[in-house]
Amino acid sequence: MKALISASMAYDTIAVFEDQFQNHILPDQTHILNVAFFVPNMSRHNGGCAGNIAYTLQLLGGTGLIMATVGEDFGPYARYLEEKGLSAEHIKVVPDTFTAQAFIITDSDNNQITAFHPGAMNFAHQNKVSDASGIELGIVGPDGREAMIEHAAQFAEQKIPFIFDPGQGLPMFDGEDCLRFLEQATYAVVNDYESQLLLDKTGLSLEQLAEKVEVLVVTRGGKGSEVYVNNEKIEVPCAPISAAVDPTGCGDAYRGGLMYGLLKGLDWKTCAQMASLCGAIKIEHSGTQNHSFTLEQFAERYQAAFAEELSL
Repeated sequence: MKALISASMAYDTIAVFEDQFQNHILPDQTHILNVAFFVPNMSRHNGGCAGNIAYTLQLLGGTGLIMATVGEDFGPYARYLEEKGLSAEHIKVVPDTFTAQAFIITDSDNNQITAFHPGAMNFAHQNKVSDASGIELGIVGPDGREAMIEHAAQFAEQKIPFIFDPGQGLPMFDGEDCLRFLEQATYAVVNDYESQLLLDKTGLSLEQLAEKVEVLVVTRGGKGSEVYVNNEKIEVPCAPISAAVDPTGCGDAYRGGLMYGLLKGLDWKTCAQMASLCGAIKIEHSGTQNHSFTLEQFAERYQAAFAEELSL
């Protein structure tokens, strides 16, 4: 069972601001904003939505093929993928470009400010869904605008079920674009902010958006997630955590767990609970691909969190 993950590959530079942004940004002075955050702790990680999703999917025993474009500086990341046993078969190096770069500052409330340089990601449309074979599930995540449009259309044309996961790429699209994505997609996953943005862009309610796809999932951070399926809403709580170390990449870990459940043919409540646990495990670690677990450990923690047994 293989999934094709069409999304960004990036380097993440993560810094921690040991205070709250709201204490340093004056709401009535944003028109002349000039602020600096002192960040004594900083680290650099391999990231990007495609890499993050594939990493967690593999921890669970699934196979995720990454489809992305990267720059000439991708060498260290490529060696890391090889060490982890993650396929780089559908990753294309674009000459004279940088791999996409995210610069993320997190405050004490886990709010984040991110600057993002797309680099080689702007050429992601050079990859084609048809280049991969034996694909049972796809996902169109944040990527170059043209790539997201073309890859969604290609998944639909090949009748491969796929998840529309616009993420930080959502501002690139208007309401008409969003409705087209939803009509092509089988499933859609957004966080609470993105869901509101979708409502604003389309003029529809969450229930109306859910009618466009088989399943709509809305993640709400510490409040858990909601699964809209068969005209019902399933509310899934967050899995308990030991500490909220770093929220970066939690959404991608959630999607990795969700995709594994889909590939296994599990019911939606179980899929979302697995996804919730993946996000919880991730938030306990710095960076986006530094968490780990055995299947036995995952099943034990799943039972402790949701009082249900899980067979992997």
